[in-house]
Amino acid sequence: MTQSTPPEISRRTFLWTGAAMGLGLAAGCAGPTGSPAPGSMVLALNRSLVSLDNKLNQFEAAVTVQRGVRQALTRIGPKLTPEPVLAESFRLTAPTEWTVRLRAGARYSDGSPVTPKDVATALEMYQKVNGSFIASFFPEWPRVEQDDERTFRLRSDKPLPVLDYLMANILITPSSANQPAELQSGVGSGPYTVVRSDRGAGVYTLRANTAYWGPKPRLSTVHVRFIQEESSRVVALRSGEIDVIDTISPDSAEQLRNLPDVELTSAVGTRINQLFFNFRKPPGHPLADARVRRALTFAVDGKRLAEDVLQGIAIPADGVVSGILSGAVKTGQYAYDPAMATRLLAEAGVKPADLNLKIIWETGEFPSDSLLMEGVQQMLEQIGVRCSLQQFEPGGDISKWRQGRAGDWDILGNGFSVPTGLAYSALQGMFGGTPEKEKTRDTYQGYVQPQVVELLGRAAEEVDAQARADVVAKAQQAVWDSWPCLWAFVPRTMLAHRRRVRGLALEPTNSYDLAALRLDG
Repeated sequence: MTQSTPPEISRRTFLWTGAAMGLGLAAGCAGPTGSPAPGSMVLALNRSLVSLDNKLNQFEAAVTVQRGVRQALTRIGPKLTPEPVLAESFRLTAPTEWTVRLRAGARYSDGSPVTPKDVATALEMYQKVNGSFIASFFPEWPRVEQDDERTFRLRSDKPLPVLDYLMANILITPSSANQPAELQSGVGSGPYTVVRSDRGAGVYTLRANTAYWGPKPRLSTVHVRFIQEESSRVVALRSGEIDVIDTISPDSAEQLRNLPDVELTSAVGTRINQLFFNFRKPPGHPLADARVRRALTFAVDGKRLAEDVLQGIAIPADGVVSGILSGAVKTGQYAYDPAMATRLLAEAGVKPADLNLKIIWETGEFPSDSLLMEGVQQMLEQIGVRCSLQQFEPGGDISKWRQGRAGDWDILGNGFSVPTGLAYSALQGMFGGTPEKEKTRDTYQGYVQPQVVELLGRAAEEVDAQARADVVAKAQQAVWDSWPCLWAFVPRTMLAHRRRVRGLALEPTNSYDLAALRLDG
């Protein structure tokens, strides 16, 4: 088959098109002025940190700050395995029972001890909050049965063999202060306390917790800022007003690469970024047909997008989850063949000119997002498919659009982080939707596939690790065969920091240990 060659699409073309269409990033908030005070560090996030809790928050870089204040029983470490934090031990003592012993001396910043009741209340609050991100990873919520002041059991009706992974995402707060909502301030057991918070501006000030039960943090004060526009964050870093900036694009990395006072660090992450189809289309709509979804994937030259737009910070996906996750398998590759796209559409009874696709995304979902979307638009139009783009600013109402409550769309530029480090969790969170969940719009873009749900149910209860891995592999192939995405890639997360900041080790979860940082000079 002869493969057509599209006109050259370069970053310059993207940049020019973006300017012409008015799709550039909106002006961001101004950064702080002046250099950080002695003993203090300033970090700037590209998306506003709306809380110091994670019941709803899906922003990975926020984890760094949130865990500086609140902690969980375990954490997912650099090797993507559970490590103890508030739990001294966390043991599977029966197929439906885990026995947990709290760490001696684990206390909140007000001096009160962490208790089993706090864990029970936290689980209750995570269940009650509407639209919980973390809830999607739990096939069943465990019950807390207290043995003594430090020991309790987590019981379930069915086996939860990866509960030690899942509990790494349940941040513990004193039971009397917890609520079924994201908490803006309050007492935590972490190395820092909150002394100032402004959710609207995304500004927080953290101070070292003098009563911290663990190793004392070396930074006295951490200032958190929200600076939406990347160019402003880069300028603030270069001038010394900011110490750390996250999620930078290849262009910004190039500007910073050879500066003597700046260091770049990157890591392949647990996140997968997708151009996800809307699975809420009614029967008879072209996108409700898997043949049409598959046909459209051949119109996108993912290799060129990865190389020319994302410039080395993206790995084209060969599966439905990030390949570094435990249990991930390769299921296939996205191939570029526009002639095949046209032929398969014809076989499905669809004329390209009859399609008018609306692509939506939120600014900052991934680096160079506007340029990438413009490139995808051009590629689809080369086979005769019309497209329109709609970009949402952070903090807007795109969540309502995702749920189908605000307007219709066809393709969503989206990212899904996997804080557990498990392929199974990624599958459960994205592809474990049921008709019951869809009634409350708690599915992932309307994705409901009974075959996938059945496989995930089997995997959730399988105690034998190898048998569970086999079922998880089958589930991944079943997802791939349903063609949920136009294209997908695994990002290589990159951040930049001034060299005076020492001890920063970026982990695959796109976070780092705030308490491990220290300053030179």
